[in-house]
Amino acid sequence: MDQITVSASVDQVSAVTDFVNERLEMLGCSTRIKMQVDVAVDEILSNIAHYAYNPETGPATVRVEVEESPLSVIITFIDHGVPYDPLAEDRPDTTKLPASERPIGGLGLFLVKRTMDDVSYAYRDGHNILSIRKKI
Repeated sequence: MDQITVSASVDQVSAVTDFVNERLEMLGCSTRIKMQVDVAVDEILSNIAHYAYNPETGPATVRVEVEESPLSVIITFIDHGVPYDPLAEDRPDTTKLPASERPIGGLGLFLVKRTMDDVSYAYRDGHNILSIRKKI
């Protein structure tokens, strides 16, 4: 398991994405999977940056683990901000309103749930723990 701890801010997204991509490249990950994981990392870290500590900032730890059978990458995001379960949100309704009239938010996490093989959330010991798993 490898991990990085950064300030939970949008300007850290590229550093975390680079960190994750280095591990994905060692696993021989396809470009398609890397792109899906990159979108997920961007969305999740951006949400932590905007909502976990608002208006302050705090740390976010990102762990990368490899599961052997089936070969998968598990990326876990840990913060000690405001408790929030993004999986409890309803699926955004993308069919009834034109894009200009839809409420902002929710679509990114919807995409994460659709593109990852598993997404789980727990709140333990004062920490939000969101994990995504993607088969390689």
